[in-house]
Amino acid sequence: MLNAMKRTALAILAACMLSCTGKEGKHIEEYSISQLYKNISIAGGRFSADDRKILFSSNETGIYNVFEINIADRSRKQITNSTTESCFAIDYVDGTGQILYSSDKGGNENDHIFLLSEDGSVTDLTPGDNVKAAFTGWNKDKTTMYFMSNRRDPRFFDLYKMNPGQWKEEMIYRNTEGFEFAGSTRDRSIIALSRSVSTSESKLYLYDIAARKMTEVSEPDKPGLYSGTGFSSDKRFFYYTTNAEREFAYLASYETATGQRRTIYETDWDVEGGWLSKNDRYRLILINDDARNVIKMFDLDTGEEVAYPGIPGTDIVNFNISDSEKYLLLTLGSSKTTGDLYLWEIGSDKPERLTSTMNPEINPDNLADAEVIRYRSFDGLEIPSIFYKPLTATVKNKVPALVMVHGGPGGQSRVGYNPLVQYLVNHGYAILAVNNRGSSGYGKSFFRMDDRNHGDKDLRDCIWGKKWLQSLDYIDSARIGIIGGSYGGFMTMAAMTFHPDEFMVGVNFFGVTNWLRTLKSIPPYWASFREALYNEMGDPYTADSVRLYDISPLFHAGNIRNPVMVLQGANDPRVLKVESDEIVAAAKANNVPVEYIVFADEGHGFIRKENEIRGDSLILVFLDRFLKNAAVF
Repeated sequence: MLNAMKRTALAILAACMLSCTGKEGKHIEEYSISQLYKNISIAGGRFSADDRKILFSSNETGIYNVFEINIADRSRKQITNSTTESCFAIDYVDGTGQILYSSDKGGNENDHIFLLSEDGSVTDLTPGDNVKAAFTGWNKDKTTMYFMSNRRDPRFFDLYKMNPGQWKEEMIYRNTEGFEFAGSTRDRSIIALSRSVSTSESKLYLYDIAARKMTEVSEPDKPGLYSGTGFSSDKRFFYYTTNAEREFAYLASYETATGQRRTIYETDWDVEGGWLSKNDRYRLILINDDARNVIKMFDLDTGEEVAYPGIPGTDIVNFNISDSEKYLLLTLGSSKTTGDLYLWEIGSDKPERLTSTMNPEINPDNLADAEVIRYRSFDGLEIPSIFYKPLTATVKNKVPALVMVHGGPGGQSRVGYNPLVQYLVNHGYAILAVNNRGSSGYGKSFFRMDDRNHGDKDLRDCIWGKKWLQSLDYIDSARIGIIGGSYGGFMTMAAMTFHPDEFMVGVNFFGVTNWLRTLKSIPPYWASFREALYNEMGDPYTADSVRLYDISPLFHAGNIRNPVMVLQGANDPRVLKVESDEIVAAAKANNVPVEYIVFADEGHGFIRKENEIRGDSLILVFLDRFLKNAAVF
């Protein structure tokens, strides 16, 4: 069966453009997966100290490599030339021709920090087979680099410093209690530390390294989520977000000398962060506004909001302000267009586009807009979701549909460009990306609704999403499937086992199918988060194991009746490959069609273009065979 699927996929790839007719007879181009993956994805974006260059990552080579843009003439060049592992830009080493970047091995998530010298030589600054390291910033004059590493103990991240030129590590904070780094002053004299109590409650502290004094910022009588966002340059104020005593997170300040707290900014959505520019001239605030990013920028010298001249039809994906406070670098995209870098000289008329990531063969008018919708679930609860309608869908041309479930638990489907979504919608599949109860972004009450109830009410939200799709007169109500990754993969397999007649097919990306194993085998560097995860999901070493067994699709795989496709990275440290091996074997024992794709060089998520092309193309073949064109009884 797989060979037949490959032949069909090759036929799809060979067709540059197929045409079809949509609403009001408009000609709609149908794109191949190879055309969509000629689009480029970019990540990050850092200014050099002199504002002359921008460092960023791009996957135009097939995997991510580091690139550089010269701001003066807009020229660009490739900095790293890896053909095996993706490289992600960190920053320039000030006063040298060196750069820092991060990379892991085949998606194993053990990221190391690498130094690329002017002569092209590369040095691993954080070596070790099982070491995971993360850059945390510089001191104010960029003469000292700081980073976290779990080299001493795989469970905990200590804080280190290195001086450029010598590159010898020195531990400045030994983490023996499972804290997570949450920010610091520029000189690292005070560091912010957090500890998860549950997925909906955390503690936040300030630790004075010289005095060895720990002070709690979170208020014991006001539980909630607390997250550090940085210090003022004079160390007088620490800034953090919290949803304590509120439904949505807001930005607050803590005066380090007096302990006085003050609300800085709040709105009717989660404030996800608030950052100061290097010299405290500007404050940028990020808001999760109904599954879209919105930024607010304030001039702290005047106290006024800075009017940002956005680009019509785009949403903010990422942003960074230069040390000089002259420029704002933005990544702007939409559900129909990939993200591009834009440079805005603060106060000028409009941002200037620096990159062109969209394949010129693709006209965004042939792709689908993301529409934020809401529907009522089985108990009347309103479920926010993102809907993608094929342009060819009409009452006379009914289309099949998929319910898509995000990762987590506690994730959120967001508005933005997704090549698989656009590929499937462009080929005639409606997609409803459900933000079931337990999703983030809609208040802490909604977020808590799936605690100790996973695979039950949240899954019924997905089933009622199917019912909402069936209410649309241009949807083929008999041809609806379910698709999801990670926690969404669990939900997919839960639907196929516990509600086997609801969805005609299921597509599972590295989904949890045995919660007992997954919760016992989480990566060692998640040790500080283990208790919080157990509080939400259940502790596999206690009586909770009965419920975890009951909700694990593997132990109920005999119920699977409809076709299933599973995609898995061999190096996945979060959902082990054995999870997918076993559910595939169990489903095959039922004599139902099962397709299994394993990528030897991927982890928890696929980032190599060749693998994405192969996987996405085979998904379409699978859906065409078992959803769009299968007999319905």
